[in-house]
Amino acid sequence: MRRIVFHVNRDKPGSDSVRLRLSALAASLGLSEVTGPADNPEAVVVLGGDGTMLSAVHRFPGIPLLGLNLGSLGYLAGVESPHFDDALRALASGDYEVSRRTTLRVGDAVALNEVVVSRGVSGHAIQLELSVNGRVATRLSADGLVVATPTGSTAYSLAAGGPILMPDSESFVVTPICPHALASRPLVIPDTACLSVRARLRARGEKLAVFADGARVQQLGADDAVEIVRADISVPLIQLRGYDPYEVLSRKLGWNGSAIK
Repeated sequence: MRRIVFHVNRDKPGSDSVRLRLSALAASLGLSEVTGPADNPEAVVVLGGDGTMLSAVHRFPGIPLLGLNLGSLGYLAGVESPHFDDALRALASGDYEVSRRTTLRVGDAVALNEVVVSRGVSGHAIQLELSVNGRVATRLSADGLVVATPTGSTAYSLAAGGPILMPDSESFVVTPICPHALASRPLVIPDTACLSVRARLRARGEKLAVFADGARVQQLGADDAVEIVRADISVPLIQLRGYDPYEVLSRKLGWNGSAIK
């Protein structure tokens, strides 16, 4: 890969100076920097956090992403600042691996992390019906529902109490948001399943919101349903040799006894 583009979150302190330094390093390594999607970059170097990675996913569909973390947790932007230079050298030499991440499709939208059905601005719980492959699996009262990929299992789903899936898990996790019954629990299902979420609304004119990676893509009225399936495209993430998802979780979540960084 010789043509790269930088995708930078300039709200992060010091991002411009880091980008200038890395641009100079890239040039010295023989990498050619281009300015946008129209220039057909072969890789995207993302400077920011996981939100910046998600914006790059949607701006540069199908192009491999190298995430350099300027944020806090940074599961997607997995390379930390002491290793930024090494990451660019690995990119220039081809010494890396590409992890192809599963995505979800809801309507015309694709999500790398999750699809969320939410009550929106309503102040009360909503009634939802979840069907899997045409069969009703559960009816629940909650603030909403998260359907997450393995990549997204460390994002909103985790915050809502869902389990962590390894990146190569061929599964989705369905996690209720603030359910109003102790029996409502996260559900891990095969990623070959077709999910349908139906709104059971009581208030006249009430609407539910459907989000894909945080962007509102649809709304549901009473008895409307939305179908969520595995998309036929994947997101290529560039990983340095020796990348270990268990080590990342241990470090980020403090499983090794250290404080979360």
